[in-house]
Amino acid sequence: MTPLSSSSSQSYVKDPRNDDVDVYVNGEFFKRDEAKVSIFDAGFVLGDGVWEGIRLIKGKLLAIDEHIDRLYEGANSIQLDIGYSKSELVEEIWKCLRHNDMHDGVHIRMMISRGRKSTPNQDPRFIVGGATLVVVSEWKQPNPALKETGMKLMTSTIRCSTPDVFDLRLNSHSRLNFIQALLQAINMGADEALMLDSRGFVASCNSTNFFIFRGDELWTSDGLTCFNGITRKKVIKLWHDAGMIVHEKPFTLSEVYNADEAFVTGTLGGVTPVASIDGRAIGGGKPGARTSRINDIYQAYIAG
Repeated sequence: MTPLSSSSSQSYVKDPRNDDVDVYVNGEFFKRDEAKVSIFDAGFVLGDGVWEGIRLIKGKLLAIDEHIDRLYEGANSIQLDIGYSKSELVEEIWKCLRHNDMHDGVHIRMMISRGRKSTPNQDPRFIVGGATLVVVSEWKQPNPALKETGMKLMTSTIRCSTPDVFDLRLNSHSRLNFIQALLQAINMGADEALMLDSRGFVASCNSTNFFIFRGDELWTSDGLTCFNGITRKKVIKLWHDAGMIVHEKPFTLSEVYNADEAFVTGTLGGVTPVASIDGRAIGGGKPGARTSRINDIYQAYIAG
């Protein structure tokens, strides 16, 4: 099997079983080529909605309570009525998994928009129905090659937004600024973009959270302008519980360039090493022992 987009932290190994997976749309199931929403849907018109990425590992939905809490907090922030209680929504996920006979090694993308509008405009008062709920479940294994080689990052000129502009704790469908940052990185021969905040401190990558090691100390941003990452929180806790030092604080590119190791975290990829940033090797220019150790600790956690 060949990894798709093999240099991305979101890359995965192609699985032919996904060709026959049915997609859940508002309580019904459709072949993936037949699943659709209205062109008047608020998610299509404006990116008006929230989403979650969740993994199914050995029959268990990993960190499901944290994912559902984050989803509902985001929906509440934009006054989006999901139409289900938390437990009812989790049952809809299980309904999709049972329908497709899935038990392990699955990534679920749950997408909720405000719903269909009477006309394509910005005003949420033009909604004519309830929320749109889509669940896409696929067999996905992270690309193992990245664990061996590490990623190349480039610092983007596009900054992560402050909460008064757009709060990144909201897992919104709208991702255009991050796509622009990623395109900059790709055009410069990198795999993903490293992004700064409005102060010039390191914030996150375009789709993942960013960490460095300085000695045995684990550093990550102060969290003011980075994604509210569930894997990020877990890695911080796991390293702390192992008796090691964790700093959540502002730090600069100069401190990154002089780091011993670097990695990113995300739901699908877990812990993904970083080999270089802006053409400069980090540490030895390949995944290091500390990153390998935190990855081992994280893998033990998800194995349960």
